[in-house]
Amino acid sequence: MDILRGLASVPETLRASGCVVTIGVFDGVHRGHQLLISKAVEVARAAGLPCVVMTFDPHPVEVFAPEQAPAALMSLDERAKHIAELGVDHLLVIDFRVELAGMSPQQYVEDVLVERIDARHVVVGENFTFGRDAAGTSHTMVELGQQAGIDVTVLSLLENGGVRVCSTAIRQELAGGNITTATDFMGRPFSVVAEVERGAGRGGRELGYPTANQYVEDSRAVPADGVYAGWLTIVDGDTAGPIKGDMEPGVAYPAAISVGTNPTFGDERRSVESFVLDREADLYGRIARVEFVDKVRDMVKFNSVDELLEHMARDVATVRDILGA
Repeated sequence: MDILRGLASVPETLRASGCVVTIGVFDGVHRGHQLLISKAVEVARAAGLPCVVMTFDPHPVEVFAPEQAPAALMSLDERAKHIAELGVDHLLVIDFRVELAGMSPQQYVEDVLVERIDARHVVVGENFTFGRDAAGTSHTMVELGQQAGIDVTVLSLLENGGVRVCSTAIRQELAGGNITTATDFMGRPFSVVAEVERGAGRGGRELGYPTANQYVEDSRAVPADGVYAGWLTIVDGDTAGPIKGDMEPGVAYPAAISVGTNPTFGDERRSVESFVLDREADLYGRIARVEFVDKVRDMVKFNSVDELLEHMARDVATVRDILGA
């Protein structure tokens, strides 16, 4: 999959051939997004045209109302990875501030979809909005598409048990620690990808539970504070080489994962700390993906180190049961 940065990077070959396009932020590339993108790929293959996903970075809400910007479920790189897995030919990344802000819905269709990428077919969800002040809707797209000679497919929103599958719902489930529901909505485990850094010096190795510590920006979504069962994978093996210790890049290892500020030790930074079961390795500076499978317990402030160790031993036993490790 080609990643195109901005409308100016669209190659002449794509403009000459025409394309099928679907448009959205696609934060999380959840099951609803997968349905939309897969439909665009299906239409493109049937028509013998390339499939283009047009997305935005930063999120448009960050441009117009930064104080209301939602916490991101994943980075642009992670979005691109999952979008590519669906068979898309081109990912067109638009900076809304530079290229689309202020456009009316009609300008959006004429200047972007017709002139810049020669869209022959557009696939959108029923809640799709576009243009200045989000004045355009999916119905507007159908009307303007007819005028411009563009076929438009509008898909109904995906529901699960009467709940709309959307990024907002996933954030709400994560905030409640409901990992299994968030996983169901996403179609894969929720994950955090970040560098492993040195922690706050709480002596995890001396306590017998050395952890891989990752600090996540406030703008990124994380599960509610607590202890979870999951998997840790080092994902930078292509560039960073072998790992010092008994772990290998690209292998998912079972882990007991703590999310929070570690009140027992007075650490104010929110972190994701993973104790990898039955392994010992130097992971500092490596990029790790931590996937969350299920919640073990809420975060608790302990009165002593002995009490902490007792609970950590229980947590590890529970994680083994959950993961079959």
